[in-house]
Amino acid sequence: MARPPAPEFDFDRPPADPVPAALRWFEDAKGLGLPNPNAMTLSTIDPDGHPSARIVLLRGFDERGAVFFTNRESRKGLGLEAHPRAALLFHWDPLDRQIRIEGRVSHTSSDESDAYFAQRPRESQINAWASSQSRPVADRAALEAMQQSMIDRFGDGPVPRPPHWGGYRVSLDRLEFWFGNPYRLHDRVVYTAHHGGGFAVQRLCP
Repeated sequence: MARPPAPEFDFDRPPADPVPAALRWFEDAKGLGLPNPNAMTLSTIDPDGHPSARIVLLRGFDERGAVFFTNRESRKGLGLEAHPRAALLFHWDPLDRQIRIEGRVSHTSSDESDAYFAQRPRESQINAWASSQSRPVADRAALEAMQQSMIDRFGDGPVPRPPHWGGYRVSLDRLEFWFGNPYRLHDRVVYTAHHGGGFAVQRLCP
């Protein structure tokens, strides 16, 4: 397989601000034609102290952090309420690139959560009410019955955002760019946020 093109990122002289470079990498991933180029692994700590990971979709990114939306009563939601820190991993194998983010977790505003929920397909809005995410269900028929009860409840009217559903923002306390090279001599640069603003930047051994 042909080697992927090198990213427009100088690992020996990295930019002071990682956000524009990360946005370029996200755009490069979109150009791959993958079904979900914004897919990321979200790792959390459950209330009992056990680690847990799953794939979620990035829905926003800027200097404030990376945003995703979910049921806040799900397993990940309960974990984030108990331990409001998380790690994110993006891996684009065709580009031989990764971005890793670690940071504090906060709720997005109600306005942000409302705006995103309003643009979701109606079926997804209905199912956000129907599914008690991460909780046991007897069978598929029971799940579909819960869905039908919500269809009946809302009829042809608007579907409001459930009170237990909303966004989370992971701050950019630590952000790493990784680019693969032959024989594991990879390029890595990590940004660590200063409390007063800005970042410390270091190249890392692979």
